[in-house]
Amino acid sequence: MSISSLGVGSGLDLESLVGQLLEAERKPKTDALNSREENVDAEISGIGKLKSKLEDFQETLDNLRSDANLKGREPSINNPSEGVEPFTAEASNSALEGDYNIAVTQLASGSRIETADATDGGFNKSTDTVLSAGTASLTFKINATSDSFTINLNAGDSLEDLRNAINASNDNFGVTASIIDTGTVVGGAKLVFTSDTPGEGNDLVIVNDNDVAELDLVSTTNSTEASTYLTPVTSAQNAKATIDGINVESKTNEFENVIENASFEASELSELNADGITFKTSKLSIGFDKEAVEETIREFVTNFNALQAEIKLLTNYGESDLEEDGSLAGDSLVRGIQSGINNILFSSVESSSLGGLFQIGIEYNDNNELEISTSDKIGLGSGDDRLKKALDDNFDQIAALFTDENQGIAVRLYDYVEEYTSSAGLLKSRVDSAKDQREQIFDERLSLELRLAKTEEILRAKYLNLDQTVARLNSTGSALLATLG
Repeated sequence: MSISSLGVGSGLDLESLVGQLLEAERKPKTDALNSREENVDAEISGIGKLKSKLEDFQETLDNLRSDANLKGREPSINNPSEGVEPFTAEASNSALEGDYNIAVTQLASGSRIETADATDGGFNKSTDTVLSAGTASLTFKINATSDSFTINLNAGDSLEDLRNAINASNDNFGVTASIIDTGTVVGGAKLVFTSDTPGEGNDLVIVNDNDVAELDLVSTTNSTEASTYLTPVTSAQNAKATIDGINVESKTNEFENVIENASFEASELSELNADGITFKTSKLSIGFDKEAVEETIREFVTNFNALQAEIKLLTNYGESDLEEDGSLAGDSLVRGIQSGINNILFSSVESSSLGGLFQIGIEYNDNNELEISTSDKIGLGSGDDRLKKALDDNFDQIAALFTDENQGIAVRLYDYVEEYTSSAGLLKSRVDSAKDQREQIFDERLSLELRLAKTEEILRAKYLNLDQTVARLNSTGSALLATLG
């Protein structure tokens, strides 16, 4: 008798029996693999979160380890009137503290050239031609610089055509042409050239390249620059100022290093005194940028505490069976990170007279967090008091505390954290190892399924033989009963 499905011949539920035997074999092994995979995934996720917080902390350290961010000078300006602000100022980190009385007495400007009145041979209207026949060119330049551009003219080009060509030139270095209609027979229409190149000696020069007589009306000189036609109505001029009564000048409106390692940029003239002649002065004070440094230090405390909070969450042990452990609970790598950071954090820095973070108000509170306290707990002043004193009395020593290349706390912390967060760091190695474990679990799942398939084959062969035997016995029994019937 042929049997195609287990149990058909014998009437026994052998198919279910095989399934139960296979499940009994599969379940404990699958549960173990699932548990291992969950742990590995949790580890990878936990390390990712830890790395993210370490990188945030490292970004703060990057700002804190730079002298430029901790030695800033802050210029402040006190003007005689709120409505007039003659200049703005900047100071480098090496600028000395000091006060300066400054007045802006002249702004730098470029030159201005106008064509002659109509009655003096100039133009009656904007459509008058500047070139009647042939072709020619005008070159606009500043002799003291390399700035230059050329305008080509054709027969019949008008005053308007010349204006438009100048303003549209791609090589134009800062010359603006405009037409002013005076509305009088005497003045007529004037073509005005304005250069934005300031500074004495930087007057605009307009060269009549081909010495065409008609173009003398819109030129300052001939091709050899030997003749003089138009002359500036306003010559280019320097900016002028007084600093504590001393006269200073600049070709531009920016005065650089007239005060050592500081600069100021003039934007308008200072106010005049009641005599209408002398100028009122504004007080420029250069001091330490205490506010920016304090903000940087407080940001350091905040980001350190954020890192600590994430580590606490990841390494927390559940207080009951209902509360799960953190994904990195008991992890030696995390303990090592915390230990290394704490060792650096409150180490002594001999290169700074401040000695350590406590002297700038940073300490641990009862919650194991960094803080700059507002109350005096041990008779040495509050954290706020100590920070203020350090900013007032030891400003540059704060920078040494963090940025010294050998002992600086921020420098050492940055390098220490980099060992974990870099592309070849310890956290990357740890993640790679976890991913290898996940691959191994996948291989073990595959191997388990292959073994179970072989086991199923053996079980089916075994119970098929039983099914067939029982079926034959049932058939024989039925035949005997029928014979004896």
